[in-house]
Amino acid sequence: MLVDDESDITAALNMALVDYGFEVDSYNDPLAALSNFKPSYYDLVILDVKMPEMNGLELYRELEKIHSQIKVCFITAAGETYYEPLTEEAEEYCRIHKDMFLQKPFSNKKLVEEIKKRIDS
Repeated sequence: MLVDDESDITAALNMALVDYGFEVDSYNDPLAALSNFKPSYYDLVILDVKMPEMNGLELYRELEKIHSQIKVCFITAAGETYYEPLTEEAEEYCRIHKDMFLQKPFSNKKLVEEIKKRIDS
């Protein structure tokens, strides 16, 4: 599952991932992604951190309530590992789980490497 509020990013990443042999459900609306989430169906969920209505960390927490063993990779603009305004909880999460973040821009090859690493862990 891929969730990013920018349709050009989801389109480009979706095409690249399909080219690498992955099946991808893409969403530009985090609330739509949440309502269509299928527990135990996805090997990995790729979430943009900064999205309107519900940021990636909030969406992750909601998905985790549905499927506690969910694997995730957050994608974020360089230098951002949280959604403004920074809360103590978000700051602590980013500090503890910094290996879950992949900073934009990244190559398709790097994304695929990160996906495989997370799926295999």
